[in-house]
Amino acid sequence: MSEKLQKVLARTGLGSRRHMEQAIIDGRVSVNGTIASIGDRIVMGDELRLDGRLVHFSLASELRRRVIAYYKPEGEICSRHDPESRPTVFDHLPKLTDERWVMVGRLDINSSGLLLFTNDGEFANRLMHPSSGIEREYAVRVMGELTPEMQSQLCAGVDLEDGFAKFESVSELGGEGFNRWWQVVVKEGRNREVRRLFETQGLKVSRLLRTRYGSQVLPRHLRTGRWVELDKPDIDKLLSEVELRPRREGTGLFGMAKRRSEKLKENPLPARKVEANRKGGFLRQQRRDGRTKPE
Repeated sequence: MSEKLQKVLARTGLGSRRHMEQAIIDGRVSVNGTIASIGDRIVMGDELRLDGRLVHFSLASELRRRVIAYYKPEGEICSRHDPESRPTVFDHLPKLTDERWVMVGRLDINSSGLLLFTNDGEFANRLMHPSSGIEREYAVRVMGELTPEMQSQLCAGVDLEDGFAKFESVSELGGEGFNRWWQVVVKEGRNREVRRLFETQGLKVSRLLRTRYGSQVLPRHLRTGRWVELDKPDIDKLLSEVELRPRREGTGLFGMAKRRSEKLKENPLPARKVEANRKGGFLRQQRRDGRTKPE
């Protein structure tokens, strides 16, 4: 069994297929010590390198396509590594061998809710790409009055510093005063887009929770800081949204993993508290002890 080189590279999560094709054209990819060309195919056992670094890979026929739904808490950052030693969304995911989890979209440190992870890089890139038009739904607590005129303006669109943006829909969820919640839908994943849209109307978002990404909603039984692996029907719905072909086999849950998922629905794990920043906590303790001064 063999597979096109750019598809294999994209699946590893190193970049989209287009970016990997460009890397091949630029001569950055080698197979068994020979510079690769567009159209080359690869088989298991070949030595694959990008920029001289060994790339571990699996062919589609051998890869079990997996997707995880994670309930991100506030206080975690969407990064694999953080120089400030803050907790990250990758810290508590299940371990993979010769693969890696690819994050689908981002949430800022002060936001919470649904994050998807997959071991299929091409799948992740399609879910994130603006051309796919995948909806992202949020529950938002807003400080200030959101008038009907403001709602119309936000759905018609406004200019942000990085271009035109809008809500696909805005609907009231309830609450009063400073505890008033709204449901909004966007089709892009730009940095702090929801918060910035409200700021154009002089309003501040005090809480932001992602409740849906495409067809996948935040599972009702999932608690903050916990994850659940999706089964084939839910994965296949997401695949159809980005025009990727579902597989008859090799997708979703099997055996013990399937039984574990069913048990978690009946007896959910409790919410997990975000671990304190070890470095920041140490500095705060030093200040309390009088050994250092705050900057």
